Amino acid sequence: MRTIALLGPTASGKSAVALAVAERNPSLELVSIDAMQVYRGLDIGTAKPSADERARVPHHLIDIVGPSDEFTVARFQREYRAVRADIASRDRHAILVGGTGLYARAAIDELDIPGQWPAVRARLEREVDEVGAANLHRRLATLDPVAATKMEPTNARRIVRALEVIEGSGRAFSSFGPGVDTYPESDVVQIALRWPRDVLSRRIEERVDAMLAAGWLDEVRALESVPKSRTAAAALGYEELHRHLSGEWSLERAREEIVIRTRQFAVRQERWFRRDPRVEWIDIESDPVGECVALVESRLT
Repeated sequence: MRTIALLGPTASGKSAVALAVAERNPSLELVSIDAMQVYRGLDIGTAKPSADERARVPHHLIDIVGPSDEFTVARFQREYRAVRADIASRDRHAILVGGTGLYARAAIDELDIPGQWPAVRARLEREVDEVGAANLHRRLATLDPVAATKMEPTNARRIVRALEVIEGSGRAFSSFGPGVDTYPESDVVQIALRWPRDVLSRRIEERVDAMLAAGWLDEVRALESVPKSRTAAAALGYEELHRHLSGEWSLERAREEIVIRTRQFAVRQERWFRRDPRVEWIDIESDPVGECVALVESRLT
C-alpha cells in the first residue's frame, strides 16, 4: 500500500476526505502535517479533528507541545520520522493530511533541514536594522556564493537565515541539499483538492462563522494568560480575536480580518502546491468526500 498525502488550501475538505478514506481502510492512520495543530489548546481555530473523529481513526502529530514551545520544521521532521517508523512497525500505513507546504516537503522529500541558533539570528537581525540587508548579502556572497546568487539583496529574512546557519553549523547554507525548489521522484502520492476561487472563499467565511459559533472566542480568552512562542503566535485568527477582547476591535471587525487573512493564506497555500509538478489536483464541485474518496482509494495500490 502506498503512502498518500492529501494537500491543499485551508477549508478545502482534505481532512474530511482523509477521515472517510481511513474509515473505509482499517490499516490506515492519519498523520497531520499542519503547523498549528501540534499546539495543545489551539483547537477550534486550527480546525483540529474532534475527539470522536480521533477515536474512530488514529491521528498523529496533534497536541504534542504547549503554546509556549517553539516548533520548527526540523522538530516536525524528527517527530514525523518517529511516527512513520511506529506505524510501519505495526504493519499499518499512513495518510498525510494538511496544508503546511514546508512540513509536507520535510515529510515527503527527506529535506536536510539545518538547525536554529536564536542568539545568532537575533544579532544578525540587529545588524540588518543597523547596516541594511545589502551589506549582509555581500558578506553572504563571500561566505557562500552559491546561496547568495539565489537570494535578492533586499530579502533580509532569507539572508539572515543563511548567515545564521553558516555561523551556527559551520557549513555552507547551500550544502544542505537541493531545498524546496527541487522536486525529486517520490513514492508518496500527493493529491490536492481545488475549488473555484469564489466557492473556496465562501467556504472560508462559513468556516470562520462556524468556529466562532463553536466557542472560538472563549478558547482565545482562556489562552490570554498563556505565553506563546513565535510560531504559536502566528496561528490565524488568534491575534485578531485578542484585539477584540482587549477592546481594540469590534467582533465584526475581528471576524472580517480573520476571513481576509485566511483567504490570503489559502491563495499562498495553493500557489505553493501548484509549484510541485508531482501533485495531482482534483477539482471539486460541491462534495469533497463524495467526489474524492474513490479516487484517493485507487491510488493506495
